[in-house]
Amino acid sequence: MAGLNGGSRSGIKAPWAIRLRDYGRALVDIVLPPASLDGLEGSLGGLSALAFSRITFLEDPVCDGCGLAFEYELSAGGGRCISCQSTPFVFSRARAACIYDEHSRGLILGLKHGDQQAHAKLFARWLSRAADPLILECDAVVPVPLHPSRLLQRRFNQSAEIARPLAALRGLTYLPDSLKRIRPTQSQGGKSLGGRKTNVRGAFRVTTAGARQIQGRRILLVDDVLTTGATANACAKALLAAGAVRVDLAVIAGVRGARETPR
Repeated sequence: MAGLNGGSRSGIKAPWAIRLRDYGRALVDIVLPPASLDGLEGSLGGLSALAFSRITFLEDPVCDGCGLAFEYELSAGGGRCISCQSTPFVFSRARAACIYDEHSRGLILGLKHGDQQAHAKLFARWLSRAADPLILECDAVVPVPLHPSRLLQRRFNQSAEIARPLAALRGLTYLPDSLKRIRPTQSQGGKSLGGRKTNVRGAFRVTTAGARQIQGRRILLVDDVLTTGATANACAKALLAAGAVRVDLAVIAGVRGARETPR
């Protein structure tokens, strides 16, 4: 599939294009050197070289709207998939580091529910590379918030645990308290698209202090997984209503076909 693990659309690249691509990746690795896989196994909750190799990372070209690889060749519509052209998200653009599947699910759920916060810095590195075009044009980073009752239960916000090191890594302003979840919501898992929208409708609000912080700024919203986009849309709507000039989204993983498949 185009866009997955550096795949080429045509399968053939000119020698100069290959050299340019390799030079670009080498430059990225100098700025953000890849972590040693041997070192990761002991320090990041048992992540092994084999587990790392099975993850399907996303690389350009990807859809500018949802961040996933194109199922087919780009049409005259430009850099967005058919779904994003027909039903745009509230946020402007998105990037995902990898595909959400049986190989990445355990790592992400380990952070979200298993208290494996050691993965957070690794995910931040992944996002720094995958979301680089968005990061270069953003002014501040905002994590998707948890309701206080859920935060008390879980003891940490997984989105904040990723957003904080990402902001530090790229020298960005980090605004953890600008956006609040003002009412508890049920888990989005297992809900239809309509059910997910209803579940988070009106659930987010920008604080008074947050409104001053985001006014006129370009915001990078950070979450763990992009499924239907209902939660990110609700957050983006609140941020834009409070004065943000644009909201983009960066997630660890994207769910392929989530908006087209009944759930």
